[in-house]
Amino acid sequence: MRHLGLSLLMANVIPSLLFYLALRAGNVWTALVAALVWCYGAMAWRLSRKQRISGLLTLTLVGLTAKTVFAFASGSTFVYFLQPAITDGVVASMFLASLTTARPIVARLAHDFFPMSSDVAQRPRVQRLFWNLTLFWAVICFVRSMVTVWLLESVSTRSFVTDKGVAELAIIATATAITVAAAFRVAHSEGLLHRAPAAT
Repeated sequence: MRHLGLSLLMANVIPSLLFYLALRAGNVWTALVAALVWCYGAMAWRLSRKQRISGLLTLTLVGLTAKTVFAFASGSTFVYFLQPAITDGVVASMFLASLTTARPIVARLAHDFFPMSSDVAQRPRVQRLFWNLTLFWAVICFVRSMVTVWLLESVSTRSFVTDKGVAELAIIATATAITVAAAFRVAHSEGLLHRAPAAT
């Protein structure tokens, strides 16, 4: 859980929080730069310490860079806020496409959440878990995309940031809880969870 929490904190929670605070204190352009600077700083820190590159952080960095460059080039914040919906649709499609390969995307990201050996990753139940979770998160990405478009057309920019944050938190929290529960069930059935010996 500590490993999972750290990955999510670095790649999602802190950039989102920085964006929100900078938006409230300044404007959307300041918020874009603040979130982007954090992501590049976190990546540089990992590289300087020769740590394994986080798949989640890489996805966030690539997506945020593309959205920020496009927003500054077009001068339109509407385009920036629409891009997450497009990105979620693209990511969902990538997740679905990866189901036809030997390693679905969740299998490639699994080490961000639970360090495991290649032997463990190749177990049939673990492989089936990776496949099912890849399909599950493809559906979640499609749902997020639709919610983003609906909010963008329904509310103001400032309300959009708040409402989208609440909606995403609810969706991600629910999806994460289901993911963790499924992973724990498989880990338990595979004997990967060990109790610490009682103190004498």
